[in-house]
Amino acid sequence: MADPKRLKLFRNIGIIAHIDAGKTTLTERILFYTGRSHRMGEVHDGTAVMDWMEQEQERGITITSAVTTCRWRGHEIHLIDTPGHVDFTIEVERSLRVLDGAIAVFSGVDGVEPQSETVWHQADRHHVPKIAFVNKMDRIGADFTNTVNQIEDKFKTVPLALQLPIGIESDFRGVVDLVSMKQVLWLDETLGAEFRVEEIDPDLRDAANDARENLVAKLGEYDDDLMERYLGGEEITPDHLIPVIRRLTLELTAVPVLCGSALKNKGVQPLLDAIVDYLPSPLDVPAIEGENPATGAVEKRNSDEREPLAALAFKIFMEQGRKLTYLRIYSGILRVGADILNVSKGTREKVSRIFEMHANKRERIEKSGAGNLVAVLGLKTTTTGDSICDPERPLLLEPVDVYEPVISVSVEAQTRADQEKLFDSLAKLSEEDPTFRFTESADTGQTIVSGMGELHLEIVLNRLARDYHVAVNAGKPQVVYRETISRQSEGSGVFDREIGGTKHFAQVQVSLAPRQRGLGNSIVNRVRDASIPEIFFPAIEQGIQDAMGSGTVAGYPVVDVETTVFSGVFQEGISSELAFRVAASMAFRNAFEQAEPVLLEPCMLVEIMTPDESLGEVIDDINMRKGKIENIAVRKAIQVISAVVPLSRMFGYSTALRSSTQGRATFTMHFSHYDLASQ
Repeated sequence: MADPKRLKLFRNIGIIAHIDAGKTTLTERILFYTGRSHRMGEVHDGTAVMDWMEQEQERGITITSAVTTCRWRGHEIHLIDTPGHVDFTIEVERSLRVLDGAIAVFSGVDGVEPQSETVWHQADRHHVPKIAFVNKMDRIGADFTNTVNQIEDKFKTVPLALQLPIGIESDFRGVVDLVSMKQVLWLDETLGAEFRVEEIDPDLRDAANDARENLVAKLGEYDDDLMERYLGGEEITPDHLIPVIRRLTLELTAVPVLCGSALKNKGVQPLLDAIVDYLPSPLDVPAIEGENPATGAVEKRNSDEREPLAALAFKIFMEQGRKLTYLRIYSGILRVGADILNVSKGTREKVSRIFEMHANKRERIEKSGAGNLVAVLGLKTTTTGDSICDPERPLLLEPVDVYEPVISVSVEAQTRADQEKLFDSLAKLSEEDPTFRFTESADTGQTIVSGMGELHLEIVLNRLARDYHVAVNAGKPQVVYRETISRQSEGSGVFDREIGGTKHFAQVQVSLAPRQRGLGNSIVNRVRDASIPEIFFPAIEQGIQDAMGSGTVAGYPVVDVETTVFSGVFQEGISSELAFRVAASMAFRNAFEQAEPVLLEPCMLVEIMTPDESLGEVIDDINMRKGKIENIAVRKAIQVISAVVPLSRMFGYSTALRSSTQGRATFTMHFSHYDLASQ
């Protein structure tokens, strides 16, 4: 029988942040201080435990989310280190989908950066409680108060500063803990493993008292008992504060904020304490909900090993030709040798092995229960977002949101032997990464690979060569365009042919109307005169969808069009599903050509951080790229420019920006919307 006390000691958390905020460095310190690893790996010299891929070690960035387990104060912490680069945002999305809590890392120098906002909002969408850790407090320009204010302004949340930094920039040496009203100083000679907890220095006491009073007053607004104690002048202890902070954190009302310097080994142990004290266990989050595929009813599964098995596949990884499936187990027990049901695919699977993961190292276990993150061998048909359940009690969970690729390149194998392996290797890579797609162009015979950005495709092609030993030549990046219409129109399609000695006939009439950008396509049945029997409408719908796969302008998929089927002709004995499918496709194409079709291109939301003196050059360059400046904000000596720019104009922008600002400006971009292609 499952012990609820055991689940109360679990923490499933992720580390999320903008690129280069210090996520992986922080994770390395957590592993060292919890005894999970016996040396500190460093990102800059390629020795970080969690950045184990060759491509990560060479570039000094995280590319794939890595899972590990460590222990602190009797609690078991399952930890996922996620990438910060926007090209790998699917890794953050699928990690947050299965996590109960998160640590959002911010640079004390740069504050809230663009990708920090993206991952924060992703966490909010999944109702994930957060702790903020302001890192790099030892750097020149670090400003704890400014970062706390930015968190409040940009995320419209209540930041709870639980610490004050002791010393600034290179003199940073510790923190004042406002909950216990003690100061914590780290000993450099022990690599931060040892620290002293002391009474607060007299010269810091006034500032600490003011900050403590502000914290208690802020918490009192949400807790009547605490407010009564505060107004009555009673002593307020950590036992009074911690439950209130925890409750507000779990409700997503407030965010505890701590600070430190992961690289200089300061501030990590109090963060581990905060994970235990303030972030949820599996018992603190709502029961997972899903749909019973047989009845369509919504059912719940509590985080309990006594309940039927329910798990979600959140990541696939191919290792030496073998498929590892990462699962979050929400309820029940998963055992080696068990027969399980993939509800999403409707297939039975068998669990051959179960592993507890530590980055790319794994430890075999015989079973695992509710609340755990594990990797499994033997699941042949399972892909990202699939629901895994007890065959007798199926439950379809909400899948992982997948982003559409926005950039493509053509690839061709260098040798005939490589050509034979190319599609198999691409299939394995796309199974791992749902934002990577590949197709073979029917018109040109080229193999087209698509992804989220230039770096994303660069990494994929690098892995193709290193991991799968397939050498390819890549063409220039091509933008994935879309087509739509600019006015209403009508069209008719007639199919009247003899195939294999059997006559087939159908006529379909449709009208098209443009929809608001981003709403997608819709197909409406408005046949009111019984000219087309209802039984043929699925075939008509399929024919229209077939035609939407390639428009008439340049063969790109059609979007944002409402198609209304309003009439047709049916003849008893010779009308067939095939005839109606083809006639519907012809009718759509006929109407599409008359509706003044136009080309749409992906537009990117670009955020550029540049020094004041380079502002003019950066804006001129954006204007030359047909971009539209939406906002310019001042952040100390840095100007933050928000602009919408066509993706086709952004190739090579990284190099151009570096050269025009002497390498001092940085930028991030992510897909915004499709709009009319610029000339």
